[in-house]
Amino acid sequence: MSAPDKAAVKAYLIDLQDRICAALEQADGRESFVEDSWQREQGGGGRSRVIKGGGLIEKGGVNFSHVYGDGLPGSATAHRPELAGRRFEAMGVSLVIHPHNPYVPTSHANVRFFIAEKDGEAPVWWFGGGFDLTPYYGNDEDCVHWHRTAQAACEPFGEDIYPRFKRWCDDYFYLRHRDEPRGIGGLFFDDLNEPGFDRSFALMRAIGDAYIPAYLPIVERRRATAYGERQRDFQLHRRGRYVEFNLVYDRGTLFGLQSGGRTESILMSLPPEVRWDYNWAPAPGSEEALLYERYLKPREWAQE
Repeated sequence: MSAPDKAAVKAYLIDLQDRICAALEQADGRESFVEDSWQREQGGGGRSRVIKGGGLIEKGGVNFSHVYGDGLPGSATAHRPELAGRRFEAMGVSLVIHPHNPYVPTSHANVRFFIAEKDGEAPVWWFGGGFDLTPYYGNDEDCVHWHRTAQAACEPFGEDIYPRFKRWCDDYFYLRHRDEPRGIGGLFFDDLNEPGFDRSFALMRAIGDAYIPAYLPIVERRRATAYGERQRDFQLHRRGRYVEFNLVYDRGTLFGLQSGGRTESILMSLPPEVRWDYNWAPAPGSEEALLYERYLKPREWAQE
C-alpha cells in the first residue's frame, strides 16, 4: 500500500484553487478574486481568495489552507483517542459562491486531507469533501444535471460510491432544529482511507474536478432570469438557514475555530446579506412553497 504523499496532495489543491478561481472569474465577467495570504502562529497558513460585487457573484470565497501543529485540541481527540499526542497536518480547498440572482443557486465544495503522525508508528490519515447545491427556486433540470455530474465523477470507483456519498450528503447537510435539508444535496464523504492512498486520492481529485462542470451550466441557464423584491427577500430568508448550518453543525467551521484557525478565512462562507423573519411561511401554491414541497426533500435526481 502506497505511503501518503503529502506534497502531491498539496500541489493538487493549490492547482485546484487556481483553476476554480479562473473559471469563476470568467463566468463573473466583472470582478476578480482578491488574494489574502496568511500565516498562523500555531503553524501553517493559506491563501484566501474572495470576490464580491461582481456581475454574477455577490460574494464568493475559494480558500486554500495548510495548517499543522504538535497536537490537536481535546475536542478533536475526544472521539478519536488514537490522534492524541500526534503531530497533525490538515490541508484543503473550501469554497462557497453566493450569486446575486435568487434563481442561481448557492454552491459549496471542499476537498481536504488530514494526517496525524507519531515517531515509530504508522500515520493516521484520511480524505474528505464533496459538493452540494442550495437553490432558492428549484428547477428539475438543474437538480438532474448536478446529481448526474456527481454520479459520473464517482462511477469509475464503484457503483456503490455515488449512492453512499449522496445519502451521506443528504444526512449531513440537514438542519435538525428546523427539520429540513439545507438544499438538494450532492456528495459528502469523510474518513476515506480504506481503498489505500492512491485510489482515495484519485477519488478526491475526481470530485474536486467535477465541481465546475456541475455548477457553471446551471449558472449560465439561470443568471439572466428576471427577479424582483419578493425573490430577493426569499433569497435572504433562505440564506439564514445557510448561516445556521455553518455555525451550528459544519465540521470544517468547528474544527477551524477549535484548532486556532484564521477566523476571517473560516467565516468567509457566510453571505453578505441575510435576514431572519419571525414565524414566516410561504404562501400556499407559490414558487417559494414549491421549494419546500418538491426540492427540500431527498430525491434520486440522477435517475429522473
